Amino acid sequence: MGDIKQSIEDAVNVIKNAKALIISAGAGIGVDSGLPDFRGKEGFWKAYPPIAKLGLSFAEMADPYWFQARPKLAWAFYGHRLNLYRTTQPHRGFYQLLEIGQQMPEGYFVFTSNVDGQFQKAGFAEEYVQECHGTIHHFQCVDDCEGTIWNAENEQVTVNESTFEARDPLPVCPHCGELARPNILMFGDGHWSYDRTNEQNKRFEQFINKVKAGRPPVAIIEMGAGKAVPTVRLNSQMLTQRLNATLIRINPRDYEVPYGHISIPLGAKEGVDLIYSQL
Repeated sequence: MGDIKQSIEDAVNVIKNAKALIISAGAGIGVDSGLPDFRGKEGFWKAYPPIAKLGLSFAEMADPYWFQARPKLAWAFYGHRLNLYRTTQPHRGFYQLLEIGQQMPEGYFVFTSNVDGQFQKAGFAEEYVQECHGTIHHFQCVDDCEGTIWNAENEQVTVNESTFEARDPLPVCPHCGELARPNILMFGDGHWSYDRTNEQNKRFEQFINKVKAGRPPVAIIEMGAGKAVPTVRLNSQMLTQRLNATLIRINPRDYEVPYGHISIPLGAKEGVDLIYSQL
C-alpha cells in the first residue's frame, strides 16, 4: 500500500499542476457501476448464459453477421445491453472526474472505447467526448442505405430472457424500412457508419492542437483499459508524446506504464476516489 500511497500523491501533484486533462477509459471503468466484465469467455458467458450454450465468444457475437443470419438473437444481445446501459447509474468516479475536468483552465476531453454513454449520463458535455467505437445509443441501417445515424432514445427493444430472442417489432431504418443496428464498430464490420465518430475525432484533434500550441502541463488519467484490445492504452501513450503529458494509469491488472509515468494498481472507482480526496 505504501507504493500506492506514493503513486496517489504523485498523481495528485500532476493534476494540481495540470492546465488540461484528457480522460481515457476502457471497459473496466464501468465494472464499478455494476456493468458486466466481458474479459475472457467466462466473464462474457456469465453475463449471457444463453450465448454460453451456443459456445460463442464476445468477438464472435459482436459481429454484424448476426443481424442477417439471426436478427432476433443479434437484437437480444444488443437490446439487452441497451436496456442495461439505460438503467445503469455511473459510479461517483465519473462525477469526480467531471469536476476535475471542469476546473482545468484549458479544459478537458474524454477518449473512450466504451459504447455505453456513461460519460454523457454523468454530465460530461457531448462535444467533449470521443467514442472511438461508436455508441449503442444511436442506430443506423444494416445496409447503411443513406449513411445516416439517428438517436435511439425513442427506440425500444424487448428481450425474451428465456429464449434470448428480441420480440417483434425489431428496430428498422426510417429511410428504407430495412433492419436497424447499433452505430457500433463491430468485428469484421464493413458497414459501420463513422460520420458521428469522425466529427467527435475532429473536435478532439482541435483540442489537442490547441493544447499543443500553448504547451501547458497536461495530465492523462486512464482507467480500465486492458491489453486485450489496446486501443485506449496506445492512444494514451501516443498522446503523452504529442503533448509531453504525464500518464496516470489506473488498472487493477494491466497497470504497467512507460518510464516516468504513474501506475495505480486499483479499480477505477477506488483509484479516482483516492486522488479526488486529496485534491
